[in-house]
Amino acid sequence: MTFSEIISKADGIAWGPVLLILLVGTGIFLSIRLGFLQFARFGYAMRNTLGKMFKKEHRSAAGKGEVTPLQALTTALAATVGTGNIAGVTGAVFIGGPGAVFWMWISALVGMCTKYCEVVLAVRYRERNSAGDWVGGPMYYIKNGLGQKWKWLGSLFCVFGGLAAFGIGNATQSQSIASAIDNCIVSFGGSTGKTVTMLGSTFPVASLIVGIIVAVIVALVLFGGIKRIGSVTEKLVPVMAIVYILAALIVVLCNIRYIGVIFAMIFKGAFSAEAALGGAFGITIMTSIQKGVGRGCFSNEAGLGSAPMAHAASSESDPVKQGMYGIFEVFMDTIVICSLTCFTVLSGFCSGKMDITWGTGGGAPNVAEAIGSVLGSQAGALIIAVCLSLFALSTILSWSLYGTRCCEFVLGYKASKVYQVVFVVFVVVGATLSLQVAWDLASVLNALMAVPNLIALLCLSPVVVKLTREHFAGNTLKSK
Repeated sequence: MTFSEIISKADGIAWGPVLLILLVGTGIFLSIRLGFLQFARFGYAMRNTLGKMFKKEHRSAAGKGEVTPLQALTTALAATVGTGNIAGVTGAVFIGGPGAVFWMWISALVGMCTKYCEVVLAVRYRERNSAGDWVGGPMYYIKNGLGQKWKWLGSLFCVFGGLAAFGIGNATQSQSIASAIDNCIVSFGGSTGKTVTMLGSTFPVASLIVGIIVAVIVALVLFGGIKRIGSVTEKLVPVMAIVYILAALIVVLCNIRYIGVIFAMIFKGAFSAEAALGGAFGITIMTSIQKGVGRGCFSNEAGLGSAPMAHAASSESDPVKQGMYGIFEVFMDTIVICSLTCFTVLSGFCSGKMDITWGTGGGAPNVAEAIGSVLGSQAGALIIAVCLSLFALSTILSWSLYGTRCCEFVLGYKASKVYQVVFVVFVVVGATLSLQVAWDLASVLNALMAVPNLIALLCLSPVVVKLTREHFAGNTLKSK
């Protein structure tokens, strides 16, 4: 067995049933302890997040070393809403059948509470670094919440996270941008230019140019610090989300007569692919569950410990108020955007305008085909190229922050500046080289990030319960 095969197998194991059970199981445990807060307080969460997003006082400038609550949210959303929302979700549905969507929803519903707890702890146990910035996340609530003797566990999380950022939040994203733009150029009859061979990999000149441009953009934003990252994501995330949501909604609405069939396929397929698709396709219930839950957890990152690093920089001093953004974040990422991807593809299939080979991998081209079935093939290619590029760019920006924070915790503030330079260079590498082994390894590290974080969440759950009760008890008194 070659090294690449070993890493690929390790990736399958890392994102296998054990981790998914731990992620979902932790979410269920936390939900029970908090009285299923994500449902009981859903209206409160929406009023205090979506309901306040466009109010002037909510968008006012934050102090030194911090960002507004909205900017903290958009920075976290920038990381979670990525290429996986298009390509990854489509692949999960193709391999796991329509029933994978149902299990993706289940993972999101419990993941809302997990993400809430992560954000609450991130704000509760954050601290100022030598530059005066708010820093926080699993490593800090492990160190400051569980005590110094557990600092090694926080460092372990940072090693996994700092290395994973180069693949999950960098190379895969920059190559997705390059590939999407290359495909769009070809769909319009253009040429991506001559090919170049480097380190055994052949790629179009256009990919190199795209990689350099993206690297320059990332450098300009990243070296400006957390406030510049927050300012950029605050503008970028709403635009990219609206463009994609509108395109997907047009396709779904044009095929609205099939919506009942789609829901029937999803609910039947959750327990029997044969019932949903009218025949034996070799898709087992376990495959449907694993692909649905796995894609949901991977997409919204609830339990992985990444998003709390962005939320910790918020100017909001109340951990529970900022925690509500964690609920909204998972809802928007998985229940809204991922679901729209699924509905778009399935409506294209039900209308007979595109074929799906069930049990095999799918990706962004299939979503472009579904959109193209209504808006035209060139429009579909262009929309997916734009959305994929924006999704991937935003993910790179957020993961550059996450990797920096991980490096800073282990090696210090000065070392994190070197990390940032290497991160920017790797953007070009990712756009031009095929690094499947590196990506699989990063995916394994990404999964391993969850272990220290879940331990901390379980151990510190009494703190979250206490802060939540105090918050809502105070609100009750004020209302009286």
